[in-house]
Amino acid sequence: MRIAGAALNQIPFDWAHNIQTISTAIAQAKAEGVELLCLPELCLTGYNCEDLFLSDWLPESALAHLQQIRPLTEGICVVVGLPVRLHQRTYNTAAVLRDGEILGFAAKQFLASDGVHYEPRFFAPWVAGETTTVEHAGESWPLGDLTFEHLGVRFGFEICEDAWRPDNVRPACRLRGKVDLIVNPSASHFAMSKTDQRYNLVLNASRNFTCTYLYANLLGNEAGRIIYDGEILIARNGHLLKRNQLLSFKEVDLEWADVDFSTPLEMAGELVPLPAPDEYRELNQAMSLGLFDYLRKARSRGFVLSLSGGADSSFCAVGVAEMVRLGVAELGEEEFKRRSGAFDEAKTEVVQTGAGGAAHQTAIDVDNAAETQNQKPDTANQALVNHLLTCAYQGTVNSSDDTFNSAKELADSIGARFFDWTIDEQVSGYVGKIEGALGRPLTWQTDDLALQNIQARVRAPGIWLLANVQNCLLITTSNRSEASVGYCTMDGDTAGSISPIAGVDKDFVKKWLRWAQTELGYEGLRYVNDLQPTAELRPLADNQTDERDLMPYVLLNRIERLAFYDRLAPAAVLAQLIAEDPAADAGQLRAYVRRFYQLWSRNQWKRERYAPSFHLDDYNVDPRSWLRFPILSGGFSEELAAL
Repeated sequence: MRIAGAALNQIPFDWAHNIQTISTAIAQAKAEGVELLCLPELCLTGYNCEDLFLSDWLPESALAHLQQIRPLTEGICVVVGLPVRLHQRTYNTAAVLRDGEILGFAAKQFLASDGVHYEPRFFAPWVAGETTTVEHAGESWPLGDLTFEHLGVRFGFEICEDAWRPDNVRPACRLRGKVDLIVNPSASHFAMSKTDQRYNLVLNASRNFTCTYLYANLLGNEAGRIIYDGEILIARNGHLLKRNQLLSFKEVDLEWADVDFSTPLEMAGELVPLPAPDEYRELNQAMSLGLFDYLRKARSRGFVLSLSGGADSSFCAVGVAEMVRLGVAELGEEEFKRRSGAFDEAKTEVVQTGAGGAAHQTAIDVDNAAETQNQKPDTANQALVNHLLTCAYQGTVNSSDDTFNSAKELADSIGARFFDWTIDEQVSGYVGKIEGALGRPLTWQTDDLALQNIQARVRAPGIWLLANVQNCLLITTSNRSEASVGYCTMDGDTAGSISPIAGVDKDFVKKWLRWAQTELGYEGLRYVNDLQPTAELRPLADNQTDERDLMPYVLLNRIERLAFYDRLAPAAVLAQLIAEDPAADAGQLRAYVRRFYQLWSRNQWKRERYAPSFHLDDYNVDPRSWLRFPILSGGFSEELAAL
């Protein structure tokens, strides 16, 4: 039998869009002669409908919309994910359709409740071995722990989290010997190196349970924060039959394999390992796809970025350039422009700056660039970047020539529009007002943090105005390390619509930039890669650097991981650091641990207010996706005193 999985790029409760991608997948499968097609988990509604799953109307509407898919299944068996609500409980199910009929609904038995998952809030787990019926418009169908048959092949289900449980409790252990095929519709989020886990999971399941295993994941940035890589895996008895290219820019990605269920296949011995993951490349592809989907689903016209010349803003700028490069490479220029929704027939307009200093701009005519047939691909891509990304360097007397040159060189090299202006006049105006109100001067000796923060905050209104005028998304550039210790100015450098790298630590940011320069050819990064990260908010004579203000970033990241990924108490964190580096100064390590926990505790309110960020690593500090923490607390005072 020819079996297939299709990765779909869906949108929460966008019925027309979701049914269109489902329809496209079914049509492609039929054209390829596929006989059984698995679509991803909750693909009809979208996986991230959140508390709407608790309503009566959303599951009811999903059942109603499922009827539109029935006529499409003539001559093919199709698995479609959707919620079903019975007796005030919502179940995560996979509907099996064939020849215009609904055969039944298999229900998910184990719910994901760790990390970014909150499924027990929305769904009830199905009890193994139980079945019931669901009714709609005068028809009824079986629902529960079901198996099915198609063309003589018996198949059953594991739905995403079901497969991540131990072999002695997961549904597959009860399906052994009863089915030839296990189908797994999934919504498994992207994290660097996670594909290795899925690969081993699927191949081991096919070997351990002596079956063929068909796995199909969601694709793209569905709802804002979580990105899905669209992985499709088909394995039999420990042998890989099919695996697709991950993180596609396509809305439908289908892969199929022919399986002769009547002929035995020798069991695999050792599993063939995947090549070692390239996390720099993985993150690059995921962030590019995440930005592209956010852009088009938000119906925005592009991005605006306050480009400081530092590592974080440079990372974001290259991220947009890579979104263009990778998107065009896969879709072609015209399809990329159409899908983005950010282009029209009008030529690129020159944006004028407001008051506050001279401005400079580099602009490329997008339409003319597109019409030049013999143009080099990178030049054409620069024209698209010019249309989609506007950057501004907002200098003060504390800004250096180094960061200005870094910002301008990078913007010019990728084709972004670039402006620069100064904000000293606005800073002086606010400082003067407060000095007049208080009747005393503000000085660096008495008002250090306040004078730093006002510079960052004054940068926000102008860059917001530029974004609003162009109907663009404002990118904010904070990374995970800064979020952990609150090394940021609320309503200043944190101002923005989207924070793409807030889930990535600063040490990784620095390493990624060096990789992007050498491996991707972004020579415009040579300036920033030679600089020490600095906020440039104190007088230049102070030689301010981030690590002098905080601690070495490598150590900060290690404390953060031990504290909130491994969930250790402060004393255990300190003991682990000393054990890992016995030659280190124990007193200095103690001071760093104490400083980390103090800064962490007092800055939860900042993390609550960050712009939406992408989940890219195996954890993050976003309270709306991975890590909850009280805004007000005892601040580990007793635990830190005991150090």
